[in-house]
Amino acid sequence: MAIEIGKFAGAWEELLELLDLAFSAPWSDEQYETERRIWERERSVVASEDGQLVGHTGTFTLQLSVPGGQLPAAGVTMVGVRPTHRRRGILRNLMRTQLTEIHEAGEPLAALTASEPVIYPRFGYGLASDHQEIVVPKESRTLRPVAGIDDVRVRYVDVKESLPRCAELRNRLALERPAMFQHDERWQQYTINDSLVSSATSASKLRCVVAERDGELTGFAHYRTRRAEKGYVEVRRVHASDLASHAALWRYLLEPDLLSQTRCEMVASDDPLLDLLLDPRAPGPITRDGLWLRPVDVGRALAGRTYARDIDVVIEVVDDFLPWNAGRWHLSGGVDGASCEQVTRDADLTLDVRDLGAVYLGRPSLGRLGRAGLVTEHTPGALAAAEEAFSTSRLPFLDTGF
Repeated sequence: MAIEIGKFAGAWEELLELLDLAFSAPWSDEQYETERRIWERERSVVASEDGQLVGHTGTFTLQLSVPGGQLPAAGVTMVGVRPTHRRRGILRNLMRTQLTEIHEAGEPLAALTASEPVIYPRFGYGLASDHQEIVVPKESRTLRPVAGIDDVRVRYVDVKESLPRCAELRNRLALERPAMFQHDERWQQYTINDSLVSSATSASKLRCVVAERDGELTGFAHYRTRRAEKGYVEVRRVHASDLASHAALWRYLLEPDLLSQTRCEMVASDDPLLDLLLDPRAPGPITRDGLWLRPVDVGRALAGRTYARDIDVVIEVVDDFLPWNAGRWHLSGGVDGASCEQVTRDADLTLDVRDLGAVYLGRPSLGRLGRAGLVTEHTPGALAAAEEAFSTSRLPFLDTGF
């Protein structure tokens, strides 16, 4: 029987069975309930055969921070195909249908976090952000001096009661960091749900400490402690509006009693902590991939961000998956905004849409991709000028996976 692609009209339990099979590592009932609360049923696209669900991809409605502002973005999630139906083109059809719907909804960007990173470049996604996974031994916790750190008060608060204040601070800071998205009430609750962390013997509940100066909230951290064979602090997130508060929170997290180390799976690659540790080897950072980004509407995406310097360039975009993106785009703008329209004149640069997605938020640089042979320069000097224009003062960082 033919595979049919359409909107999801079944029950949540139907989707659970598919996800259990597709990911080969079923979540707990509590984890699935957490996901159900942020799931947007009306944006689920499914593949069915003879009434059975054989594939699915979902979409979150997000406001994503980009250089100089925010843009609507579609967060791609819960992508899976029943193991008995793989290698039949189902995922490709789901991706095409989903991206077409995203385009029709007026969202210029699609974004995801990848369970297998080799899958998504073929659909036009490029790696737009990374982060560091760190483990700091207690004996290597010493930080370099930070002015004002002793003026910051760090105190323990209730996670749920402090959530509105902390979320407001986090959303304000997210406006300044490419790749972060705004947390509405659904996502605020999602970030403090303990079911997101697999249960372990002697693991504490999620805890929160805040940083304050003169009674004003200047930062917060969410963390757990574990007393296993090797006890440690497990940091979930740290946000602060100034360096002294950021350092004060990390000083607290790095000095646990009875525990041997502090771990964090998601630290921004330009986080000040990495430079403040007196022993630069201490964190043993491992780079992990973060946000994968795909321009769904090249013109709106390029016009929707600002640029570090004036830019006037024609970029030829190769996009074999979404034909409306393919062609030459005249990008003109600077620090106050930009415009981008399709033209027929000769291109200054040529690159694949996945590489445009990779550099869109400022990491990696166009020059780096050019040196790898992924950008073709037709006009001498165009690549260097565009590289500078696309650069950002802060590296993109996704603090909340989806």
